[in-house]
Amino acid sequence: MLQSVEQRIERVINNLLPATALEGKFGSPKTLDEQLVHYHTPGISIAVINDFEIEWARGFGVCEARTSREVTPNTLFQAASISKPVFALAVMRLAQEGRLNLDEDVNTYLTSWRVPAIGDWQPRVTLRQLLSHTAGLTVHGFPGYLNSEPLPTTIQVLNGEPPANTDKVEVNIIPGLHYRYSGGGTTVAQQVLVDLLKQPFPEIMRELVLNPLGMTNSTYQQPLPNDWSARAATAHPFSGIPLEGKHHVYPEMAAAGLWTTATDLAKVGVEILRVLRGLPATVWSKETIEEMLRPQQPEQTQGANESFVGLGNGLFVGLGFFAGGGIGDGFYFFHSGTNEGFVALMRVYAHIGKGAVVMLNSNEIELMPEVMRSLALEYDWPDVFPQEKPIITLSQTDSYSGLYLTKSGLQFKVMSQDGSLFLQCEQQLPLQFFPTSELEFFAKAANTSISFEKDDTGNITAMTLSQAGVMSLRQQADQQIRAQRQG
Repeated sequence: MLQSVEQRIERVINNLLPATALEGKFGSPKTLDEQLVHYHTPGISIAVINDFEIEWARGFGVCEARTSREVTPNTLFQAASISKPVFALAVMRLAQEGRLNLDEDVNTYLTSWRVPAIGDWQPRVTLRQLLSHTAGLTVHGFPGYLNSEPLPTTIQVLNGEPPANTDKVEVNIIPGLHYRYSGGGTTVAQQVLVDLLKQPFPEIMRELVLNPLGMTNSTYQQPLPNDWSARAATAHPFSGIPLEGKHHVYPEMAAAGLWTTATDLAKVGVEILRVLRGLPATVWSKETIEEMLRPQQPEQTQGANESFVGLGNGLFVGLGFFAGGGIGDGFYFFHSGTNEGFVALMRVYAHIGKGAVVMLNSNEIELMPEVMRSLALEYDWPDVFPQEKPIITLSQTDSYSGLYLTKSGLQFKVMSQDGSLFLQCEQQLPLQFFPTSELEFFAKAANTSISFEKDDTGNITAMTLSQAGVMSLRQQADQQIRAQRQG
């Protein structure tokens, strides 16, 4: 068994697939060592869940550039926004025990601060909305503070008062109607627990979540205590250069303050898997966990195709976690995180007991999907790679041929040659398109698709060209051009 796991690790770290400029196409396999150098990332920690348990955890690289201290499974990384779903488990435990109500106005629980009124209007905000990012609150995320800087209290963060470096947290759209990610909202929920339980937040989290799950290498304490610092990785925001002071401090603890390991986060995933299987639970009931992994808005519901609709690409937000993949074996829950100089991703398949946690001590987010693709191939994760588009055979393509003109005068010439469809734009050579339906076509040689429109008599009247400008995870743009058929 040990040899088999070691062989799997070797295959994983020698089969990273870089993305290319073409959608769904990947470059030749690279090794993890090669890609750590390529992405200026000193170290990485990986924990793999297989068959509903942690199969292995391993560190690679070093804790700080140009040093020899190796990353181990016990090396601490900042979980960044993965702090949020771990925090959500604390809220859900209190709700399960009847100590708070997810649908009560949070101003009922808050004593040291209140969700502010806007003029004569007092918004009503609930914990359900805060955990699902539907409370209409401002402040997306937090940049953190240098170790040498003064730190704000949570109340100063919520009020946007110095020395806080972010704006006031307030409602500016009607709560409960739309998803909008808000670290500010999570900070409101943090204050709810502090006001309710009258304890320091790190102690609340240790009692409610970390200790029950055996997360012995995890803490929400900010700044990180000195006796923990020796085990912590250093942040590298840019070009592998260590951050001044080694890492930022995040007093917004529930939103971004968890120091942990890939192994400890994998313990969270395994606990959720156990509960969903009906095995003896540590704390949380099956009903509680299922509620966390359920869409929280009316429009985020199960669709006719047995998948979920909500945030696009089949994704929705539950309570703390995001989820996607439909309702079968492909259903997974996940969360990512980015702090200054740290990136993390947790992805777990709820029904088949597989998944992984990956943590980097850099902001090179493009390395993350390469590692995840390698893990997906080795462990046969469902639906990670884009499925090939089905190409159908059309009896004839002459009906699409013609000249198409945009309002600005841009011309497209559509041509049928030997039963195949080609499109020519300006001085470009004709580009072949392949049909996936009677009206939908895509190009294999470019990230481009076209769709046609018919009138009531069945004649083609217009065409829309769509292009996905995939450059990197940081640079994405989708553009559409509609052209009217001439003649």
